[in-house]
Formats: sequence, structure tokens, C-alpha cells
Amino acid sequence: MTTPQEKLARHLNTPLPIGNKSIDNRMVLAPMAGLGHIAFRELVSEFGGFGLLFTGMCSARAVPQENPAISNVFKWRPAELPFLVCQIFGSTPDSMASAARRIEAEGFFGVDLNFGCSVAAICKKGCGAALLKTPELAVNIVAAVRQAVSCPVFVKFRTGWENNPQFAADMAKQFEDAGADALTFHPRVAPDRRNRPPRWDIITRVKDAVSIPVFGNGNLFDITDGIKMTNQTACHGLSLGRMAVARPWIFAQWTKGMLPEDDIYHTTALRFTHLLSRHYDDRFAVKMFKKFAPYFCANFKFSNAILKQLIKADTILEIRTNIDFLLKNSPEILKTPNLTLFV
Repeated sequence: MTTPQEKLARHLNTPLPIGNKSIDNRMVLAPMAGLGHIAFRELVSEFGGFGLLFTGMCSARAVPQENPAISNVFKWRPAELPFLVCQIFGSTPDSMASAARRIEAEGFFGVDLNFGCSVAAICKKGCGAALLKTPELAVNIVAAVRQAVSCPVFVKFRTGWENNPQFAADMAKQFEDAGADALTFHPRVAPDRRNRPPRWDIITRVKDAVSIPVFGNGNLFDITDGIKMTNQTACHGLSLGRMAVARPWIFAQWTKGMLPEDDIYHTTALRFTHLLSRHYDDRFAVKMFKKFAPYFCANFKFSNAILKQLIKADTILEIRTNIDFLLKNSPEILKTPNLTLFV
């Protein structure tokens, strides 16, 4: 008899057409500012098991002139381009279209339009989730990007600024009509910074409103959550963010049945420091590790104490010493991470 886990893996490993391309795996890394950078994506790539990776947010105004050799955000490995989507944020059709042209010219799998970020600094610029307050402008941006490129166009968005499931469904249909090839939907209102559980039932409303693929996003912490979301919403795929930072091997677990080794936390943390050093100077590498650390330490029973000691460092070498001291003997692991560290 097929187990629910095997059934989910079979679904996730079913090819999915997206625009004029296709992916072999329906489990993807969500775009995350400050976390989904080149070093972290390489770490995830070494475990495998995913269909697509997404960059962190890139400014549409900056992308046309960005130099990947010196940029900390608009930076990639040539080997990941066939399965890498670049996310951009902006407030005008022209700027978003110009950025999309550069992204397509560089060879990315596709471009993702951020209509979901609710951080005040982004929304004050009229970007991210703020665009859901001006639906016509958001739709015009999708149409402009669609006209500018032939690669797949993704849209990441939320329920809106009010708890109105019909608004989300209507926006999804308008995005599809404007030329979007796939949607990633996070079923929370924009002002809600994870204070309440996401409403997965709205994913169903969005999925039923369109004929293009819809990736569900929000509170996917355990494989049972993946099973429930897939069964409840019939979404085409799953988009994981924070749990992928906590457990970078989670894609391989869910889609390939990988069984993590006892020392995986120690070896993964160490490996990540070496990847950070490969791509960044020491100061920035330390900064990026400290952004990663709360999510990773959320796995441990004494997560706050371990985190406090782990990040007491000014150099990557000091962080490696701390990793060996704290993680070599495999601290006790929580079944569900300490979500108070999922900032």
C-alpha cells in the first residue's frame, strides 16, 4: 500500500509545464530577502530534490545596471541558471519590464514579480504588497513584463490588505489574463506578519480561479503539512521558505526519501560557512550566517542558548569553532522547530 508520504513524493516528482518551459519537480524554494542568496542556494543544490530555486528580492531599478561580480544580491552560479528564478520588486511597469529583460538575457529560468512583501520599507516605496492596494497598476506591471520577455513569469502575492478571499481569487485571474505563467500564493493579509495561521482554504479559491500552476506557501513545517496542503487545496506545487533555511535538505527528504544522518546539523552548518567564504568577504559572510542562524538553531531543544553562543563571533573562523563546540555532539532535535526564532 502506498503511504501518504510516498503519494506526496510521487505528486511532487510529476513534471509541470510553466509557460514555455517545464520543471521535473513541483517543490520549490521560496524567495527570501537576505536568506536566498547564492551561498544558501548552493547549499540547497548540494542536497537536491527541488524543482526551482528563487533569488532574494532584487530591485528592479538596480537590476539593469547591476554587476554580478560585486553585487551581493544579483549574483548567481552559471550551473543554477536552468532552475533559477530571479525575483524583482518595483513600482512601475517600465522599471519591472527593463529588469525582466536583463534577467532573461542572463539566462534565468524565469522572473518573479514580488507583490507579497509587507515590510514597511518596501511598501512605503509602493512596492511589494503595496501594489495590491492598486490592482490596476499591479496588473499593468504583469502585462508589461509579459510583453518584455518570453521566459516564464511568476507572481508572488498575498490575500490583500483585507481578509477578502474573493479579492485574492479575482487578482489571480487578472494576473493570468495579463500573462502570468504561474502564481505563488501566501494566504495571509499583508499587515499580518505571521500573527495568525495562513488560511489554506484561500489557496483553493485562487487555484480554482485560474488555469495556470499555483504554488501553495505558508506554514509548511513538516511533511504532514505538505500532505495536508496538497490534499486540501489541490495546489500544483509547494513553495518552502523558512523551513528550507532550518533544514536545507528538506527538499531531498520530501521528494527523494532522504534520511538525514545523525551529524547533518554539524556538517551542514560547517559546509555553509565554507560556501559563504567562497562567495563573500569575511564581514558579509558573518552577517549572512547570523541571518541564517536563528532558523537553523530553531531545530534544537535549547535553541536560544545555542543560538546565543553560536553567533558570538566576529569572523567565519570563530563561527566554525563555535559550530564544532556546540554541534559536533548532536544536540537534541525538536520534532517541530522553535517558531519563536522564525522571525
